[in-house]
Amino acid sequence: MESIAVWQGATLCGIVLWIIVASYLDVTRKLRSFLQPWVAQHVTTDTPLILQIQNYQHRFLDAFFSGLSCVVSVPFYTAFLPLLFWSGHGKLARQMTLLMAFCDYMGNCIKDVVSAPRPSCPPVRRITATKDEEDNALEYGLPSSHTLNTVCLSGYLLHYILSYTQNEDSHVKFAGFALVCLLVGLIGLGRIYLGMHSVVDIIGGLAIGLVILRFWLSVHEYVDNFIVLGQNVTYFWAALSFILLFAYPTPEFPTPSFEYHTAFNGVALGIVSGVQQTYHQFHHEAVPRVFTSQLTIPGFMGRMLVGIPTILIVKFCSKALAKWILPVLANTLGISIKSTTYIASLKGSSNGKKSDGLKQSGYVQKLFFFSSQDSFDVDTGIRFLQYAGLAWSVVDLVPSLFAHLSL
Repeated sequence: MESIAVWQGATLCGIVLWIIVASYLDVTRKLRSFLQPWVAQHVTTDTPLILQIQNYQHRFLDAFFSGLSCVVSVPFYTAFLPLLFWSGHGKLARQMTLLMAFCDYMGNCIKDVVSAPRPSCPPVRRITATKDEEDNALEYGLPSSHTLNTVCLSGYLLHYILSYTQNEDSHVKFAGFALVCLLVGLIGLGRIYLGMHSVVDIIGGLAIGLVILRFWLSVHEYVDNFIVLGQNVTYFWAALSFILLFAYPTPEFPTPSFEYHTAFNGVALGIVSGVQQTYHQFHHEAVPRVFTSQLTIPGFMGRMLVGIPTILIVKFCSKALAKWILPVLANTLGISIKSTTYIASLKGSSNGKKSDGLKQSGYVQKLFFFSSQDSFDVDTGIRFLQYAGLAWSVVDLVPSLFAHLSL
């Protein structure tokens, strides 16, 4: 028990120390001054190739690549992962959730550190078929998140399937590997065709994705054992999630990347805390799995009919509760706050006072609330708690309902 507390404390202290050192040495700005001009030059150089690819413009290709991008987007994974939990494949679901959170954090950190532009539009034609794609276009370019996430998640899924089925057939392995490569290739080509990324962004996403996947395959068993059997898991993960909010680098200009990270950071906390509490009841390896006599297709459909409305209700209630509690807590602690989206009475104000606008602060300033900005955006905390509540309901509340309803 003592050794566990020591390494957990050392990990958290190490991250805090990094925040302080990075802020003192101005690491983000120095890395950006070195990397941004090089990447921006390659984005400009890649423009003729992008235009050449877009010469093959066709309505079918527009629809195909737009649809494919939606299938591997963060919102799709967010909607798909609850179904994976309820299908009985709890280990795969929690590993893919944490891997997704890790990819999202690392990818967005690199985006905002480099702060490299996307291909210039015009002359490049940019296709944003959905609101999610419009928001993605507001982020920086390098690396391509779609490429990075596809490499990691499809690669891990292939690893899980081969391990789960214990298939040693080299032809099956080759076919699986070829299918993953085809998917990654189509995603990369599609991001260029849609005008969302340049070639250097795709190569960066591919390289970083391979590094993350290799790292995750070496630690995923340790991470999973810690979550289901460890001690102080929820407290440690809550502290880690809080610190990671402040460890996030400050971009050259604000982008939606931090909002996406905040949401998935909350999802990871909700999943970890819920699984830790209910592993032996709902998430162990002997639970019924879909396509078996213990969990038939009608039974799984019943789970979806109960589960999806429940998590949507919890998401709404978590957001409403956070919108009520966080301003009260901030006022009690004397923290000046504002809201850019969620609380109308705090928009454009600092606890009711006029503000010159919210500016993103540096590492230490954000961590210890010593900042030149006169208020802090409470939306970050609301978003974090909202998605933490949603994720907790997926692995704790909803499985409890399944048990009561014999689903």
